[in-house]
Amino acid sequence: MHLAKTLRSSTLKLALICIGVFGTAVLALFIYVYCSTASYVRSRSDHAIATERVILQQAYDRAGRGGLIAAIEQRIADERFEGGLYLLADLSFAPVAGNLKIWPSALKGPKGWGNFSTQDWKPDSDRALLRAEFETLPDGYHLLVGKNIDDLGEFAGKIKTALAWSTSFTFILAGVASVMVTRRTVGRIEAINATSRAIMHSGLDKRIPLRGTRDEWDQLADNLNLMLDRIEGLVGEVKQVTDNVAHDLRTPLARMRGRLEKAYNRRRDRDDDQSLIGDTIADLDAVLRMFASLTRISQIEANDRMAGFRPVNLADIARDVVELFDAAAEEKGGHLSVVADQQVLVTGDRDLLFDAVANLVDNAIKHGRETGQVTVEVTESDGGTVLSVADDGPGIPVDECQHVFKRFYRLESSRRTPGNGLGLSLVAAVARLHGARIEMVDNAPGLKIRLRLPWPPGPASKSEVYQGTDF
Repeated sequence: MHLAKTLRSSTLKLALICIGVFGTAVLALFIYVYCSTASYVRSRSDHAIATERVILQQAYDRAGRGGLIAAIEQRIADERFEGGLYLLADLSFAPVAGNLKIWPSALKGPKGWGNFSTQDWKPDSDRALLRAEFETLPDGYHLLVGKNIDDLGEFAGKIKTALAWSTSFTFILAGVASVMVTRRTVGRIEAINATSRAIMHSGLDKRIPLRGTRDEWDQLADNLNLMLDRIEGLVGEVKQVTDNVAHDLRTPLARMRGRLEKAYNRRRDRDDDQSLIGDTIADLDAVLRMFASLTRISQIEANDRMAGFRPVNLADIARDVVELFDAAAEEKGGHLSVVADQQVLVTGDRDLLFDAVANLVDNAIKHGRETGQVTVEVTESDGGTVLSVADDGPGIPVDECQHVFKRFYRLESSRRTPGNGLGLSLVAAVARLHGARIEMVDNAPGLKIRLRLPWPPGPASKSEVYQGTDF
């Protein structure tokens, strides 16, 4: 089965195409090398023959036929010219001088080049390939100069054999390498497929195994695992949100049903009806506010609001929020103040930053002491701006800090306080959109929450937003 997958693999098909292209190029190169080498060796041999013929022609020009015969006999006797072929023939091509006993029948005409074999005059002898240049002298005699070129044929044959073996070995090696690479690729892909099938059948807790090689496959597997972590987290959040929405809707819907049933079963009374309708509208408004908050958080997390980023004065936003909530703080017997320079510029969405600061201040007032102090501070630091909201209330237990930014999450101590657990979730979404970090610090007593906005701003991942506590 693994072999069948290997043979069907697109990687193998691509590798075979590459082998074909590469092999064709190598074959063309080998043919060029062979032809060039054979041509060069042949031209050098022809040059040597032509040089000998010119030397003998010069001997004939200086001393006539007798000088030519003497020069031929001298070369035949000299070991330095071993392998050379010489023949001087008369008008009827009968040999006069030289080491050939017969004029080759293949050499015809007044002059030229030709190849012939020893079997032309010795049929029973071993075949040897010879090459010669010939010409007719002014006195009608015929001169032939040549040499045995069997060694050239042997050399060309060896080159041809070597190239054939090299080409075959290259193709075989490339084929084996392609199969090995394809099997490795198929193996890694199959591991990803197996994990995908396991996830489809048993859940999102499975992960693609890493081999520790840190190659591109490990990087891909690591990125896919991170994606699965994110998907698993989102699915868990969706499930939690669904459960929390169902839980939070049950109470107001049950109250509304009870009121309507009570109104249905009793006589009409204007005052009672107005009270019932008013309470029902209040419950419906609470439900609508909850859905509006969920929609707003989803829009923020989708980065749909980054187009509205522009320079804004965070100090003005803090002062506006303090002015808005000042009456609520005084109603509870507390005090709300702001500490900020006249102008602290950041780049972001003013409305979202206002909502984030407002939710932090609202939480501090609701969950702080009855006559407590809430302070909003805006300062500039290296690399960005810090906005902090501090109260002197009971604070948050350390083990709960990482949960309070989840949607609908509420501490047991705040169950009786109005709210739906979405305020800090919106703060986290705004912080993530602006690339800000959230820090929770012990205010001794109370809690201080810091938003560190970087410069320049940019969206951060979910894991980068919450930076832990300092208690």
